[in-house]
Amino acid sequence: MFPPPPNLICVCNCISNLTLHVRKHMKYELVCIFHRWTSFDVEDSSVDDFCGLVVTAGKSGRFRMSEPVKSPPSKKSRRDRSRGKSSGRSCSTEVMDQEIWKDFPEDLFEAVIARLPIATFFRFRSVCRMWNSMLTSQSFSQHCTQVTQANPWFYTITHENVNSGAMYDPSLKKWHHPTISTPPTKLIVLPVASAGGLVCFLDIGHRNFFVCNPLTQSFRELPARSVKVWSRVAVGMTINGNSAGSGYKILWVGCDGEYEVYDSVRNSWIRPGNMPAGMKLPLSLNFRSQAVSIDSMLYFMRSDPEGIVSYDMATGVWKQYIIPAPLHLTDHTLAECDGQIMLVGLLTKNAATCVCIWELQKMTLLWKEVDRMPNIWCLDFYGKHVRMTCLGNKGLLMLSLRSKQMNRLVTYNIARKEWLKVPGCVVPRGRKRQWIACGTAFHPCLTALA
Repeated sequence: MFPPPPNLICVCNCISNLTLHVRKHMKYELVCIFHRWTSFDVEDSSVDDFCGLVVTAGKSGRFRMSEPVKSPPSKKSRRDRSRGKSSGRSCSTEVMDQEIWKDFPEDLFEAVIARLPIATFFRFRSVCRMWNSMLTSQSFSQHCTQVTQANPWFYTITHENVNSGAMYDPSLKKWHHPTISTPPTKLIVLPVASAGGLVCFLDIGHRNFFVCNPLTQSFRELPARSVKVWSRVAVGMTINGNSAGSGYKILWVGCDGEYEVYDSVRNSWIRPGNMPAGMKLPLSLNFRSQAVSIDSMLYFMRSDPEGIVSYDMATGVWKQYIIPAPLHLTDHTLAECDGQIMLVGLLTKNAATCVCIWELQKMTLLWKEVDRMPNIWCLDFYGKHVRMTCLGNKGLLMLSLRSKQMNRLVTYNIARKEWLKVPGCVVPRGRKRQWIACGTAFHPCLTALA
């Protein structure tokens, strides 16, 4: 029998050790353990390789995630086959005693599973009904709020298929293709903001808003706005507290100064007031730049005069800052990292083009260049009319660089100053790379409800 932990320290050590054990021996130990508990037959290949696997939740959810199917594995050499056999023998000797595991406290299982990678969780939901129902468990939700995701994911829309999205996981460097129910109105919707694991969508007619958790398909159509706006609007989103469970707010603002705030707790749009008299109208918002959210503050980029407009969701106060942009700058957008406002854009002079990163100096309200793309990468842009779209601006940036001769995706980690190339987005059972049209970053959260 598994004795109950004598104190909290023992419980924490047990969670830490079990988590390390699960991560290190996931391929063998978990398969053997799950087989003993549930008599669920899982092949080694299905656990070792997520590609080609389609996971469908039970009655408690409709989530479906698929990956491009791989070609059949090539024939292994004799050395590889013998190595696999030896690994199989070690698996049988390393599995813990069933008498110990069968009485393991259920709440500790939730603590461990909440710390597994998101894709791994969906893979193991099919083990039993109890694990499949964890998404609706209050205790599991509390465990998930204690785990912070190091990197955001990216939800994108492609030119070839505007009615479905593609999600990129930078930790595994993999694309996922979720099947999300289309809005009831059958409109084409685009991701415009995110917060707390939720993504806000706006239809191309700028009339209807929708909120969705791309992982669990929790979906909500927001009520109609009291103000009819036919022109483009900028959108920002914040959460109340530390998680979306406490509610969220969405702000839209137009160039003419009209704006409204949606409160998920009240499920209604409100007009907090009018734009201050000192704000220059029209706002001349830069719609290529997504809003940056830092705590309760939202920051929007404007072009005339060049600078930033901010709105405090808690106090309802608008402010404007005149900040001249760097010379020869195009396709620029705001970003943030650890509460610091950043700027990313294309610096073009003559025939040379480079992606540069700036940091806003709070004392002088000037942009200071802190990094730029490696020169060897920038050589590919020489003489080409390159356009850039920033698909995520929350610490980890995804940049879409394209021209008639090029289609490239890269990520940039602001804190590490690290540039990485992103593999092409290919739909399941497809070969052609998809052109990314737009997207936004979101921190994956299994328990966020729209």
